[in-house]
Amino acid sequence: MSVLEIKNLTKSFDGLRALDIQMPVGFEAGEITSMIGPNGAGKTTLFNLINGFIKPDAGTILYRGKDITGLSPWSVARLGIGRLFQDVRPFQRLTVCDNVLSAFKEQRGENPLCSLFMRWKVAADEARLTEKTMGLLRFVGLADKADEPAENLSFGQQKLLSIARMLAADSDVLLLDEPTAGVNPQMVTTILDVMRKLASEGKTIVVIEHNMNVVLAISDWVNFMDEGQILAVGHPDEVLGNSEVRATYMGL
Repeated sequence: MSVLEIKNLTKSFDGLRALDIQMPVGFEAGEITSMIGPNGAGKTTLFNLINGFIKPDAGTILYRGKDITGLSPWSVARLGIGRLFQDVRPFQRLTVCDNVLSAFKEQRGENPLCSLFMRWKVAADEARLTEKTMGLLRFVGLADKADEPAENLSFGQQKLLSIARMLAADSDVLLLDEPTAGVNPQMVTTILDVMRKLASEGKTIVVIEHNMNVVLAISDWVNFMDEGQILAVGHPDEVLGNSEVRATYMGL
């Protein structure tokens, strides 16, 4: 059983079929799958359906065998599916550390009664979560920025911060929408290293990516989309070497 599966998924907007995936598609633990294709191919629509931002016209989305089709975004997130958006939006005036701390679930300090009558437990909880936060920041390479406001981070560092927040929220599936776009080459290398480490630890990673060098470097599998359909599936060299993909997407 795949960690995340989609079956017979369709979505139309004002009569225009934006997504029509009739083949079953699965995403596995410990693997990185890249979704490629021209603008308007349906990649972001697929992410929005998985996250619950929009509801499909038909079809099924399964997470660990459970039907999550049409669940609210917060319900999907609490189950363990996180998302990195193209436009990352950390809490700009909070510190990097506090940004990550805010993502942990069910904190005692969020309960007014605990804050009033169980302050020692709240303090112990905060100390434990702060230690976990610093571990996550070390993992993504931002430990030295922990006390800085998030607004001081570069765009690439803000993407790493968003990944750390997803990990704090116990996300097992990471949907990454163009994680390397607008990022300098050195930061691209850092982001790719973090993605590889996450996959090695068993995370399921699905990436929308337009940089073919990144796709070749990072992907276990590639799904080529066009006009709402998945037209080719395979290893990176197989899909990028496909004559139809090269003609449709790369103009070669």
